[in-house]
Amino acid sequence: MLNFNTLAEFSRTHCISICAFLVPAILLATLLTIILIGLGRPTTQVCQAAGMASIFAFVMVLHVYTWFIVGVVMAPTYILLCLAITCLLTNLVAILYQRHQVNSLSFSNNA
Repeated sequence: MLNFNTLAEFSRTHCISICAFLVPAILLATLLTIILIGLGRPTTQVCQAAGMASIFAFVMVLHVYTWFIVGVVMAPTYILLCLAITCLLTNLVAILYQRHQVNSLSFSNNA
């Protein structure tokens, strides 16, 4: 069974590596979601891209919270937390927008 203390210590020990992977992954995956909406791709593709971006962002939130647990309150922790929350909200809005577009198209086709 996984121990939370061990995972939190791993997260803090490998912070540079984790952030070096997660920051570009979050940004690129969120950008992909926005591009897919702009191209008018199907809802399944948009939801998959948004889901992957949200997973990356959620992992970043957990990573930042491991620093808050030990009392590290600095600008980078808030910046990374804001990045993750912004990307989570962007992906949520993208999914809602996509579903709204699909519903409005199906409504106009039925009328």
